[in-house]
Amino acid sequence: MRILFKTSYDDDINLFKHNHHRFWYILLFVALLCLPFLISDYMVGEFTNVLIWALAGMGLMILVGQTGQASLGHAAFLAIGCYSNVILQSNFGLPFVISFPLAGLISGLAGVLLAIPTTRLHGIYLAIATLAASIIIEDIIVLAEPITGGVSGLYAPDINLFGYSINRYVDPSAFYWLTLGVVLIIVLFYKNLLRSPLGRAFAAVRDSEISAQAMGINVARTKAVSFGISTAITGLAGALMGHFAGIFTNETFNVIISITLLLMIVVGGVGSIHGAFFGAIIVAFLPQLLSFFRDWIGNTFELGSIVIPGLESAVFGCILIFFILFEPMGIYGMWLKLRTWFELFPFYRRDMFRRQKSYLKTERMR
Repeated sequence: MRILFKTSYDDDINLFKHNHHRFWYILLFVALLCLPFLISDYMVGEFTNVLIWALAGMGLMILVGQTGQASLGHAAFLAIGCYSNVILQSNFGLPFVISFPLAGLISGLAGVLLAIPTTRLHGIYLAIATLAASIIIEDIIVLAEPITGGVSGLYAPDINLFGYSINRYVDPSAFYWLTLGVVLIIVLFYKNLLRSPLGRAFAAVRDSEISAQAMGINVARTKAVSFGISTAITGLAGALMGHFAGIFTNETFNVIISITLLLMIVVGGVGSIHGAFFGAIIVAFLPQLLSFFRDWIGNTFELGSIVIPGLESAVFGCILIFFILFEPMGIYGMWLKLRTWFELFPFYRRDMFRRQKSYLKTERMR
């Protein structure tokens, strides 16, 4: 059992709880830096995919997990970030170091524009509104064919970073390190956001809008800011996703991607940065595991190649149902319970993580 002796209020908002906590995260960072030297180029690409999904998951987590606003339309902002980044490079000749943050900024502004008419919506109504926005953006991409390439799509150019050309297929390690650097910056931003007054306002709106208003928080403005930050981070993920894929069309960012993003953070653990990474690992590696499993069955029983349409969606849906029924806190919740059991044994109580009611009686009918 570890006992923390706090001597200042700053101890509650430090990036690391204690030196042991700091040591393990520094060790993890060093391991991630050395990863391309230890695994094949194929696995480097898979881990890069995990980081991109985790970045998109953190964007959605700010909106859903921290502010409590449902969204089924974040694939639209992945598309906005992806197309903006490539168009700024190809049509306007901007370097990646400028086009990349501008793509995030454009996605953030689009999120704010969506939030302005939808800040008074709650629950399923807000989810439907964001879903409609995703479908509209997909149609706009097709209609704006001279700019977006329509159904033919666009090719992402090589990343030119300070005179060094980065191509995911030619130099996967360089693209991995670039993605890792972006993810690290966003993680630090996320952690500091949660410690700021704005992050606490997000939590207040999530737990009870009426109570937040009573404390003087402008709920509409807080939701709009949350939408802006969330969609900006998602746009950065979309920009990296475009370079990772090489070529993309309107179908690359369909409604299924929005649903997958939402399910990803639910399985990983809503309301935590760790949940975005755990969910990203499931989304990125589940298709590979199923593919290996099909090949193993085919070779073992001499059945040849086995193709089961919709298998990935079915397995992911079963995983989601399992977590909703037995572990609503997701994979990160399971890890918290396991860690707490070891830290407090034999004083651990089963009801320590019992779910609490999140809304006042006046808000349950919304």
